[in-house]
Amino acid sequence: MKVLIINSGSSSIKYQLMLMPAEQIVCQGIVERIGSQEAIFTYKTDKDEVNNTLPVMNHKAGLKLITNLLVDPKIGVIKNASEIDAVGHRVVHGGNTLYKATIVDKQVKDKINELSALAPLHNPHNLEGIVLAEKFFGNAKQITVFDTAFHHTIPEKASKYAMPNEFFDEHGIQVYGFHGISHKYVTAKAIDYLNKQESKIVSIHLGNGCSMTAVHNGISVDHSLGFTPSNGLIMGTRSGDIDHAVIFYLVDTLGYNLDEVKTLLTRKSGMLGLTGFTDLRDIQAEAEKGNKNCLLALEMNAYRIKKYIGAYAAAMNGLDAVLFTAGIGENSSLLREMVCRNMDFLGMQLDSGLNVIRNSDIREISTTTSKVKILVVPTNEELEIAKEAYSKVALSQKVK
Repeated sequence: MKVLIINSGSSSIKYQLMLMPAEQIVCQGIVERIGSQEAIFTYKTDKDEVNNTLPVMNHKAGLKLITNLLVDPKIGVIKNASEIDAVGHRVVHGGNTLYKATIVDKQVKDKINELSALAPLHNPHNLEGIVLAEKFFGNAKQITVFDTAFHHTIPEKASKYAMPNEFFDEHGIQVYGFHGISHKYVTAKAIDYLNKQESKIVSIHLGNGCSMTAVHNGISVDHSLGFTPSNGLIMGTRSGDIDHAVIFYLVDTLGYNLDEVKTLLTRKSGMLGLTGFTDLRDIQAEAEKGNKNCLLALEMNAYRIKKYIGAYAAAMNGLDAVLFTAGIGENSSLLREMVCRNMDFLGMQLDSGLNVIRNSDIREISTTTSKVKILVVPTNEELEIAKEAYSKVALSQKVK
């Protein structure tokens, strides 16, 4: 079965075409900086590679670009779009009702649109990717896989806020959790690596968006993001945890309106607000030059992560492994070192030599005497989406 994976973000489209169930990548790439005259487009197969900078003003143009390369007479991998059997889509927020891989219909699209209020930076673009894929790949089954699904197992004692019950019962205000596709993939890889089905793992996903999950025996039991992807760790442009009374102060005393507060806390805060940069590579480079704001921002980031590790170790009554994943988690040896520093009371000991070695496989960066395994686990959301999409289509065909 040929499964195309579309991960449609706010300014990018990641894609992979895979043969399932063999998990063979036929081609992959990304369209970055959508909306720009200098968008970056990459396309890679075993034989060919394309890297272009060109205008891509919207997601429709980006998906059209991808489709054209897939069917290109010289370097394409299919003859026409009808060869695609299924398209798997990452959707950030599925709410209480959408927590399994789901075949798209009008009701599903309406629900994704309704939940856009809870994930305004993500769900609208996820939905746009679905609508466009329906037009470009009309014969394919469209399958949605939800970031919130993995966290559907979080118990009520951890997912419910201390508000009047009707807000939970009638309005679904609770912890939903995000980055679930990534957390599910990397913790399964870690469990296989540890060869320990009964395990207590803290999964740390660090990218432009950041989150942490407490995973007990392969099941998500707590998570740092909540009702929306806004709280928890310090992120690229999002503040993470903040006293909610700050919002009242901004409005009542400083004269901000609510839209301005939303923009401030989701688009102008985090590492950008602290340093003026969103790319951790720039922040680390400035820190090395002695930039005090960048140094402090890195320390704040690491400190926040440390607090969550301690909290989740307490919640699970133990800790077998801590794993780092996603762009920053996999590539920033400095931030990993800062997080793991002075964590002896938990039995965490980082091997500084192993920490700086880079490769594309799961790797252990703890010392041989460390009681807690420290792992770097490259994530592969696209593969996880492909597996779930394939299973859903195969099941639906079997049922028929």
